Amino acid sequence: MHKNFTFLNSISDISEDTFSEIQKITTFKRIKAGSQIVKLDDVPSKAYMIVSGIIRCYLITESGKEFNKSFYLPLSFAASLTALMKRKPSSLVFEALTDCKIYEIDYYRVMGLCKKNSALKALYTKILEFLYIKYEKRLIDSISLNATERYLQLKKQIPNVDKLISQYHIASYLGITSVQLSRIRKKIGS
Repeated sequence: MHKNFTFLNSISDISEDTFSEIQKITTFKRIKAGSQIVKLDDVPSKAYMIVSGIIRCYLITESGKEFNKSFYLPLSFAASLTALMKRKPSSLVFEALTDCKIYEIDYYRVMGLCKKNSALKALYTKILEFLYIKYEKRLIDSISLNATERYLQLKKQIPNVDKLISQYHIASYLGITSVQLSRIRKKIGS
């Protein structure tokens, strides 16, 4: 049995026929660190399943400052959902922080298949629910936890975060400066 079939079935029950339909609209890709899979102001048409590596999602202010919104690790899904759903330019950038292996999925073909395949529609719904829960947790953490608590929470989610992601990107994700992150790491002995 294909490991991706097993993974998708852990989210929602799909048949081998449904999996075969998904495979037809999916392309396996290797991406080099630093590559952008969604560029600022591009109108995206793809969603991604990360098999290995780390992808960051960030926004750029008018002054050019970057703010990391999220990190995507294996096995997870990444997409500029608002841009996809509205067929509008993306206000977010998705960039590989490390070399990655991903599956690129044609979002609009998935939506077409969802209209006639209830199992695929259920899978899509479960994935959206998971993404919403993750987003809501991040929002709650950002308004209710201090910087040290947010850093410790990130370390729980990504145990070796300091080896995988640069201090600059971690600080941006936490909404603090690299100097503040250094002080927090020193204080907790990290």
